[in-house]
Amino acid sequence: MTDTPLKYRRVLLKLSGEALMGDEDYGIDPRVIAAIAREIVDAERAGAQIGLVIGGGNIFRGAGLAATGMDRVTGDHMGMLATVINALAMADAIEKAGGVARVMSAIKINEVCEDYIRRRAIRHMEKGRIALFAAGTGNPFFTTDSAAALRASEIGADLLLKATKVDGIYDADPKKNPDAKRFEYLSYDDVIARNLQVMDTAAFALCRDNGVPLRIYDMMQAGALMRILRGDSLGTLVGP
Repeated sequence: MTDTPLKYRRVLLKLSGEALMGDEDYGIDPRVIAAIAREIVDAERAGAQIGLVIGGGNIFRGAGLAATGMDRVTGDHMGMLATVINALAMADAIEKAGGVARVMSAIKINEVCEDYIRRRAIRHMEKGRIALFAAGTGNPFFTTDSAAALRASEIGADLLLKATKVDGIYDADPKKNPDAKRFEYLSYDDVIARNLQVMDTAAFALCRDNGVPLRIYDMMQAGALMRILRGDSLGTLVGP
């Protein structure tokens, strides 16, 4: 690993809950979460200040159950609790990898984690602690993508990273269309106009309105996080 200085100092990393499953059908694959934790700890040791938002789709998806008849608000609250479970699991993996983590929840659940307070979150990151933002925005009808864009804006992140199983944004599904073209750069308005659903429209609009650049990249590529922090153009960049 070289000593190239970091291009991005403060970043918000968004992981889907499904990313934690690995090859499992449900829940958390310990090998996957340990590998992600090691990359995050390496990045923090290199000087990055890291916030983290994790979805809950590997455990529970409120919108999906709402479609079968459950009250949407109840379903979304259950989904928020699933993100707390994932954040606690990731914090444990980070600390086993030698890092220091703090889980902060948008809903009150003081027995297991801290309340989210913006200034405290920034202070944690300045002190070298990895801040995990759980329970989305704390409101129903908002996805964890929107929560990631909101938290990135609040903490003044230099970059919002969305880690996926695909190496960027394509004009078609690359698994179904071998001729699909990957974009290296798109504007916020391009993504919204093309309806490229790698994140929801509200998340892109928040990033646009607050000037937060967004990069979509392949989390399965070893060392990708550190390469991006040092300025490599992996995946697709969405910006002004």
